[in-house]
Amino acid sequence: MTPSDPPAVTPARPWLLRPRQGVQPTTSTELFFDLVFIFTITQLSHYLIEHPDWRGAARTALLLALVWFVWIYTTWLTNWLQPDQGPVRAMLIGVTLGSLSLSAAIPQAFAQTGLLFAVVYVIVQVGRTVFALWAVQGSPWLVAGFQQSLPWIAGTSVLVVLGGLADGTARPAVWAAVIVIEVVGLAIGYPLPRRGRSRPERWMVEGGHLAERSAAFVLIALGESILVTGSTLTEHVDLMTFAAFLVAFAGSVALWWVYFARSASAATEVIAHAGERTGALSRVAFNFLHPMIVAGVIVTSAGDERLLREPGAPATTVAALFTLGGPALFLAGHAAYQTLLWRTLPTSRITAAVVLLALVPVCVGLGVPVAACATLALAVTVAVILTDRFRSLAGVR
Repeated sequence: MTPSDPPAVTPARPWLLRPRQGVQPTTSTELFFDLVFIFTITQLSHYLIEHPDWRGAARTALLLALVWFVWIYTTWLTNWLQPDQGPVRAMLIGVTLGSLSLSAAIPQAFAQTGLLFAVVYVIVQVGRTVFALWAVQGSPWLVAGFQQSLPWIAGTSVLVVLGGLADGTARPAVWAAVIVIEVVGLAIGYPLPRRGRSRPERWMVEGGHLAERSAAFVLIALGESILVTGSTLTEHVDLMTFAAFLVAFAGSVALWWVYFARSASAATEVIAHAGERTGALSRVAFNFLHPMIVAGVIVTSAGDERLLREPGAPATTVAALFTLGGPALFLAGHAAYQTLLWRTLPTSRITAAVVLLALVPVCVGLGVPVAACATLALAVTVAVILTDRFRSLAGVR
């Protein structure tokens, strides 16, 4: 036995554990769990639309991060457990209900529903981790990993509740501290006195499954952006609004193409065959980088709503940041994801993100119509797609 091999023991409940035989398929139970997050992304988009300022953007980011912790930690758990086994399915249904309650509390999370949001968050996070400890008994490294994380999750849960009890600016400050602690704790392996750190090479991760699940969440977010544009279009249909709808729809297709046309399947292959690097790669790629990609879709969705409501109006700073900054954030997140996996700089995405951000003050200063800003964003994203295509034909990643 090498130092990196798990101890030879028999799991207490082997039927609850996923087999380690290639990329495991996503089950219907996992897809049912994902459905709630269509509503979640809608709530976050509407929150940003209704609070179009720096404070609203920061609070939307806080809520997205907390909701992402719920989704990604549950996804990590189903990476190890069989979602269609009775106890695991029951746990997932409970987390689904909790996630739905969290989503319902989002519009007033910094007002009267803050404590509800906090209490549900704590029940989901702590309850799922306690269930995990029960389910993986007899698998020493899995047990050790959850034992390491439980005190950290319990500690941040106390802070979440304290934030829910706080008023004014204290609540977002406390919840921001929770996010920082969660990120730092995971990054350094949840260290505990006398136990040291949890080492990512021992997490027994099936990285291909995590990659496919995270790609599915990106697809959910893109689908929600189409729902926003479609529902906005139905409120007032004329020739100009329909033309704006076509631009918004094309923008969603372009973002989908950037993520899924080639790199999604290639990324799954890289992570699935990363060996001992799988845990460390997955931690950064899915816990830290994918929320940035999803945030880009949410901001773009807010921009699409603004586009359909006032396509001919001169671009304000907010409208330009939504319309151009959303795709820039998406491309920057995807660039970081590709850099992590292939250790090369995706210059087309980085250049495109810089160009989009540079266009913000130009469009605002010249009073460019919102529709023209959206068209520029679409053109830049399509340029990334064409660059990818030419590089593919040339045999370059």
